[in-house]
Amino acid sequence: MQVKRYAELVSATGTELGYTDWVELPQEVVSAFADVTGDHQWIHVDADAAARGPFGTTIVHGFLLLSLLPTFSEDWFAIEDSPMSINYGFDKIRFTSVVPAGSRVRGHGEIVALEDRGSAVHATIRVQVLAEGSDRPACVADWIYRSLAPLATAEVPA
Repeated sequence: MQVKRYAELVSATGTELGYTDWVELPQEVVSAFADVTGDHQWIHVDADAAARGPFGTTIVHGFLLLSLLPTFSEDWFAIEDSPMSINYGFDKIRFTSVVPAGSRVRGHGEIVALEDRGSAVHATIRVQVLAEGSDRPACVADWIYRSLAPLATAEVPA
């Protein structure tokens, strides 16, 4: 499901947003993420050491999985009458299983709470990041997505 209007969002508690498209995470992406963040731990970037380690291969950073949420949100939200929607934060994040580099992942979302803030609504989205072929989610997060209320016609920027 894709929420397209602000009025739909403000009454969407309990709405299952469904599954996103798959995203591939080859070693090149994992290594680039390590370069950007400075997290070059061997479990992520050293194939030889990782082969001898607890997971048998390099694994995707948990924060890389979390950074996919804006990509996933494009499948869930296209709120045409809101001037802006932004990441507000998180209530809870857990990394519950590892994802081998080279895997495909996708998101599953459900709106579990809404808070009317007057000029905006905060939607808490329970997101699961799922690795293809795994029985357990790799990441579970309660993500707070903030969408601003529509502007009055006279206030619309040129």
